Amino acid sequence: MTILLFLIGIPAAFAALFPFMRQQKARGVMAYTGAGLVMLTALAFLAKWLSNGARTVVLYPSTELVDHLMIGGDIILLCLIIFLSVRYKRVLPIIFSVLQTALVLFTEYTFSARLTGQAHIKIDWLSILMCLIIAFIGGFICIYTVGYMKGYHRHHKDVKDRQPFFFSMLFLFLAAMFGLVLSQHLIWMYFFWEITSVVSFLMIGYTRTEEAIDNSFRALWMNLLGGLGFAVAIYWMAATYRTLQLGDVVAIGAQLPIFCLAFAGLTKSAQLPFSSWLLGAMVAPTPSSALLHSATMVKAGVYLLIRLAPAFEGNVTGLVISSIGGLTFIAASMMAIAQNDGKKVLAFSTISNLGLIVGCAGIGVEETVWAAVFLMIFHSVSKSMLFQSVGATENTLGSRDIEDMHGLIITVPELAYIMGIGIAGMYLAPFGMLISKWVALKAFVDSGNFILVLFIAYGSATTMFYWTKWLAKLVSWHTPRDRVKDVTAKDEYASMFFHAMLMLVLCLLLPFIALEVVDPIVQGLFGNYTEVLSMDVLTTMAIMLVSVFLVPIIMFFASKAARREVVPIYMNGINAGDNRFFINSFGEKEHLYLSNWYLRFDFGRRHLMIPSVVLATAVLVLGFCLVLGGGV
Repeated sequence: MTILLFLIGIPAAFAALFPFMRQQKARGVMAYTGAGLVMLTALAFLAKWLSNGARTVVLYPSTELVDHLMIGGDIILLCLIIFLSVRYKRVLPIIFSVLQTALVLFTEYTFSARLTGQAHIKIDWLSILMCLIIAFIGGFICIYTVGYMKGYHRHHKDVKDRQPFFFSMLFLFLAAMFGLVLSQHLIWMYFFWEITSVVSFLMIGYTRTEEAIDNSFRALWMNLLGGLGFAVAIYWMAATYRTLQLGDVVAIGAQLPIFCLAFAGLTKSAQLPFSSWLLGAMVAPTPSSALLHSATMVKAGVYLLIRLAPAFEGNVTGLVISSIGGLTFIAASMMAIAQNDGKKVLAFSTISNLGLIVGCAGIGVEETVWAAVFLMIFHSVSKSMLFQSVGATENTLGSRDIEDMHGLIITVPELAYIMGIGIAGMYLAPFGMLISKWVALKAFVDSGNFILVLFIAYGSATTMFYWTKWLAKLVSWHTPRDRVKDVTAKDEYASMFFHAMLMLVLCLLLPFIALEVVDPIVQGLFGNYTEVLSMDVLTTMAIMLVSVFLVPIIMFFASKAARREVVPIYMNGINAGDNRFFINSFGEKEHLYLSNWYLRFDFGRRHLMIPSVVLATAVLVLGFCLVLGGGV
């Protein structure tokens, strides 16, 4: 398929052109053009594949020239990492990068003659789904960036304006992700995998502050550690089994390469004990956060784990992956309770939900993988929308503190509607995330893994706690202290409204998506398929999902009601007349302030993170020892 070259080549070409676009208006036009072309190409790719019968296709058994170019690319990435690590006096990235690059190059030159005729590209429903997520979620994030970065540099005058570089990295990210999800050959996948690691490192360090540099290098060395695991798997498969096909890794079922690839997936998806790199990524501008958390980067990790899922059932690797996923789900949910910074709540929520997806993949049966795919779809849309709305709110209010969003439905109703739909999509019935969690819980019960049942039950309870606190803040009815001017650009609203409508459409089309997209994905992974949800259940859900429109309707009437005359309330003193001040018993004027309860002593990061990291590390080390001791 020639269209594949355009799918990867178009964003790569725009990434190469952006550094020369110094004028803001020209940059905006170019971003719109590039995003539009990427989305149109993805649709054309889908149409072409469907017209050919929607069957699994493997392509390009002979790609010697491209292989040599990728080797050159690996060396360039290695040189860049060494240069920047030396410049900032960091050792770990150099060690990990040299080791994995040397191992991959050794494998390529030693075994390449014996590994001819192997397909490099695979097209099936899972890769098609990922391409659509990358194209549309990633494309609209690029559009959102046009308006956002103007406001960002107005508020952060101390940060050097490097927008051409930033846009270039966004589009390079998209190109790398397309290549990654379409690759069937492990060396090709590894090449694109490493590009995402390096580009994320560059984006996190955009502001070049000391904190940004520290966090970017933490993200780099942790992802390079996962890349080292990837390289070990490549060497082992080539030396032992004379194949570098991802499908053969699953079919053969050798535990060491599966464990090493799964380890790479854990680091990329920011699971414990590697979650700190994604939390540190919050120092970057919001578009990079939205991209890292929704359409790319972390989704690369869960994508690989879903591909490997059939090889996890009933073995040590599957038990390790599911255990770490479940632990990450509940630990990150608990730590999110103690956060009042909107982006930090979203970061912990991302890690938590990725933990649930990882846990589902680790069980390795049809039901849990079905739930994992659905969770991935809804999480991509909802989390991208939430990061964008928080970024727009920060530019408007000058703060991303949840407490400062009190009554946002009155002051900036458009942003409140979008944020409210995104929050509802993460945990309320009948949105897809909740349905997916229900399927996962049922599958965990059926599998007899009662520890994971407890993790998902209590983790879902804590999830409900922090989302409800935030949603209640948005819809609070009060008299605004000051008028707030909405400075959100049209580019930002275009992207956020698209995400909001897409969330509603996905909910309404849930039965169709289940039957026509998710079911074929599960069947393609496992070869056979046991029905997860019957048609009767799906029809009932379709009727239920009409209530999805209740969320924006309720928020609309809440904002209307807020414009009525405010009735004075009792305030433990004489109300001063505006429900904000009261006269205390000493005759002094006191300011009434309402705040959420954050339970920092009970659920704070400083209390829970270290024990969680230690426990997850122990599970990983023990699992690796058992895999080695099992004779592989």
